[in-house]
Amino acid sequence: MRALLSRLSAIALAACLLFTGQALTTPDRAAAADPGYLMTHFIGEGSTGQQIYFSHSTDGLNWSDLNGGGMTLRSTVGTRGVRDPALVRAPGGDKYWIIATDLCIDCGQSWDDSMNNGSRNLVVWESTDLVTWSQPRLLNVAGAIPDGRNAWAPEAIWNPETNDYVLYWATNATRGGVLKHRIYYARTTDFRTITTPQLYIDRPGTQNIIDTQIVEVPSGVGNFRYVRASGDGQITLEGSNSILGTWTNLGNLSGIGLTGSQVEGPMWMKFRDRNEWTLYLDQYASGRGYMPVTTTNPSASGTYRLPASGSYNLGGTKKRHGAILNLTAAEESRVLARWANTPAKRLQSFNFQDRYVRHANFDVRIDQNVTGPDAQFRPRPGLAGSGTVSFESVNFPGHFLRHAGYDFQLAYNDGTTQFAADATFRQVAGLADSTWSSFQSYNHPDRYIRHYAYALRLDPITTTTARSDATFRVTN
Repeated sequence: MRALLSRLSAIALAACLLFTGQALTTPDRAAAADPGYLMTHFIGEGSTGQQIYFSHSTDGLNWSDLNGGGMTLRSTVGTRGVRDPALVRAPGGDKYWIIATDLCIDCGQSWDDSMNNGSRNLVVWESTDLVTWSQPRLLNVAGAIPDGRNAWAPEAIWNPETNDYVLYWATNATRGGVLKHRIYYARTTDFRTITTPQLYIDRPGTQNIIDTQIVEVPSGVGNFRYVRASGDGQITLEGSNSILGTWTNLGNLSGIGLTGSQVEGPMWMKFRDRNEWTLYLDQYASGRGYMPVTTTNPSASGTYRLPASGSYNLGGTKKRHGAILNLTAAEESRVLARWANTPAKRLQSFNFQDRYVRHANFDVRIDQNVTGPDAQFRPRPGLAGSGTVSFESVNFPGHFLRHAGYDFQLAYNDGTTQFAADATFRQVAGLADSTWSSFQSYNHPDRYIRHYAYALRLDPITTTTARSDATFRVTN
């Protein structure tokens, strides 16, 4: 993550440096005619900045934030923060994984803690469509490494030689009397179980290496099938014809003025319509996030070029240390529909107009004068039925207002038909005031969302008081 690691001891660095990691997909299935790219990344420090964010581009250089610039997935496990997400597509295109560093700086954890007694786990999400994701789970990758103190900057790439994935990451550990970050790897088919971790990349002496990402290059371009870029004091390039074979040093990017003291988190992207690549680099030293460096031959360090002024735009949020997937047309359609930039709204009570629907510890009620994200929801097209609406939490994406036993909770969408029905409503004219709104249950049409003793319920409405309790304004 930081090239300065090569010049200072790990402990001395802990208080003053920032670290990130990056990720890689399996070989691209998207054809030249397919429309765009998906970037997954984090945006900064703190409990909300260190989560999963998505951005989209049609040309690979100009990016738009998805989901209104809000997080798309939130970790509720481990440190409850994630950095350095990898986005992995199965060779058949029928499964996807996001794997990320379990790390939340400025959330009660210092850099010294995270380096020397950090999480040995990675955080993993799984999906079959890029839009409905499992709840996050922890995968212990560094626990079996002697003196392994953390697990950072995960990556994964499909290895056709062994018919499984090579999962690799950085761990701070002592070997031969030297404590530093090295790259380890394990093999996996499902990101649930792994083989015993092995040392993958080590640099001489006390030189740390944290960020590494591999790209597969088509035949006829350069001399190697695979090229990897690593943060090890420089942005070092290496080539190989086998992921687990011997790698050859190909130089670094110091010739264009980029060293590890300025940039980190290398992230590859191949343009879909030509043999040209972008190596995105996180400008951590200046706090500016990613910038693209382009090349027509990833294995030739002299071909890399700095971007011209105004030739790229990273959108509204800072993009840090992530991964890019070349999307098929079907994937892009699903992603853009699911993560549309729907504005966040609040639901104001009609008869207690200083109170708004909010969640607290995943229970749902109306409280006074709440303006924060607990009271903000994105009204989405209903999970079940046309002309309906579902309410997705802003600060717990993937969680929706859902009734269970006629009580309301904020619950994670498990993708089932039952969940979809329980979380879907018809917006109708307000039962107490037609200029407001009421919300009729999709699967219990004789019942409406209403509050009772300030708690949200699903009830039949038969009285004047109940009609007022079941009337809301959708507002900012």
